[in-house]
Amino acid sequence: MVAGFSYDKSSNWYAEEQEGCSNWTLVLVTYGRCIYWINEKKQVLEKGQWLLIPSQVPFYGRSVPTMIHEKYVVQFSSLAAADSFPLLQQQHYTTRSTGKYELILDRLRLMHLQWQDKQPYYRTLCEALLKELFVYLHREWDEAAASKATLQLVEQMKGYVQSHYREHVTKDELGACISRSPNYAASLFRKVTGQTISEFVHATRIKTAVYMLRHSALTVSEISEFIGYNDPSYFYRVFRRLTGLVPTDLVSDRETIRK
Repeated sequence: MVAGFSYDKSSNWYAEEQEGCSNWTLVLVTYGRCIYWINEKKQVLEKGQWLLIPSQVPFYGRSVPTMIHEKYVVQFSSLAAADSFPLLQQQHYTTRSTGKYELILDRLRLMHLQWQDKQPYYRTLCEALLKELFVYLHREWDEAAASKATLQLVEQMKGYVQSHYREHVTKDELGACISRSPNYAASLFRKVTGQTISEFVHATRIKTAVYMLRHSALTVSEISEFIGYNDPSYFYRVFRRLTGLVPTDLVSDRETIRK
């Protein structure tokens, strides 16, 4: 059961559990870096790294002085079918960089949204999302870390998508980007990130849309066209599927824009 959820953005964050927390703690750093001491061992976490601390394990953590960092922190007491997850049977902390960063971040964002809104059955949905997240962590854990060279190829493809997400990105283009066959590029991309090329493109577009809906003076239709959706109704459907909201939800509480 999910017991707590927070999103930290700070340069002076500090937390301490001298006797260990009664719940498990899962952390994903999304910007900058922070430091944890667990059983007196120092662990520096950077963007893309996750940390799992079992219950009753003493720890404390703090920001790196003068450096802003951002992270999601989930505390949970147990999960249905926890016996299926070896990571939840360990007595020591675990940390790793993930190649499935965007996929895991997406699940945490959805959980955070549910935790904030507190709609009926939100705890049940949060636990289901957390369980799904652990499936992805374990798949990656079981496969072991991808080689550095392989990760570099995937980062090249991600970079290409982030530069061309407003266009129709194909596996042929990504194959050419890394000098590999289209099928190899598509297979590698999915294996490492947990997302298809199309899913990653949509996620990148919607991430941009969220920012523009909150901070620009453009209309929903204009934003839809800008990020690559010529059909606003299709944009609405994709946006709702990935965020649980509709674009107008963000426009309604948009900050005042001075033209």
